[in-house]
Amino acid sequence: METGNHSWVTDFTLVGLFQDGQMDTFLFTVITILFAVALIGNITLVHLIRLDRRLHTPMYFLLSQLSIIDMMYISTTVPKMAANFLSGTKTISFLGCEIQAFVFLSLGGSEALLLGFMSCDRYIAICRPLHYPVLMSRKVCCSMVACAWTSSSINALVHTLYVFQLPFCGSRIIDHFFCEVPSLMPLVCEDTSQYEHTILMSGLVILLLPFLAILASYAQVMIVVFQMGSGKGQGRAVSTCSSHLTVASLFYATSLSIYTQPHSLHSTATDKVVAVIYSIVTPVLNPFIYSLRNKEVMGALGRHMG
Repeated sequence: METGNHSWVTDFTLVGLFQDGQMDTFLFTVITILFAVALIGNITLVHLIRLDRRLHTPMYFLLSQLSIIDMMYISTTVPKMAANFLSGTKTISFLGCEIQAFVFLSLGGSEALLLGFMSCDRYIAICRPLHYPVLMSRKVCCSMVACAWTSSSINALVHTLYVFQLPFCGSRIIDHFFCEVPSLMPLVCEDTSQYEHTILMSGLVILLLPFLAILASYAQVMIVVFQMGSGKGQGRAVSTCSSHLTVASLFYATSLSIYTQPHSLHSTATDKVVAVIYSIVTPVLNPFIYSLRNKEVMGALGRHMG
């Protein structure tokens, strides 16, 4: 079956993040280590939350879901990238590229929405403590997770089905290290300016709105904490909020820079670096930022290791 001048059986070629050379071997080693650290950190966090009954609360339930998403998220890109680098082959099948693009987009959207829901949880816990058991019940938490997964999967499915029915032309070389919708746009043979408006709108809804919710939630939390007048509490709140905001800002800012620009303004070298941040670095940082700075998690780790 053919559409325009592309065939369903034609493979794509991924340029990749690495080329042949000593420096690229070093970078490959670093990313492989980061991948292992991300898996170990997130698996440990999920395991602790499942085992320790003191962590069976809405906050840690949402955190465990974030860790599961992060494990899947980083596993969508790094293993294929590593296999291509080690084998010397850079091809990916049409179907494989389509699946990778869909899974990556689904998981990225789920993480963006879930981070927003987690900030709402912290806002309710600190600013509306009397209503917390009702507003953050188990049913509400499950609904939040289901909403994040469902809405992001539908969004990813629509974009993936649309992009992969477009006519691709030329050498089919994707100047990226994985199949991502923006990186496929330069290969399309027809005008995609109208479709890029759709990508922009999706990015604003799934990325910008949760980020604004996080900023608003933490701003309100800081106001309430400083009104309490406790110096120790203020210090802890500033420390916790600043670390969470730093990681969230890395994820949202880099993602927005990719998904809200027309492909004519993209730089492939810059896009690769930015993609490394939101697809590899943030899944590594999340379990440590949300656990090492948390006495309850560290206490649970000490109890079970002991």
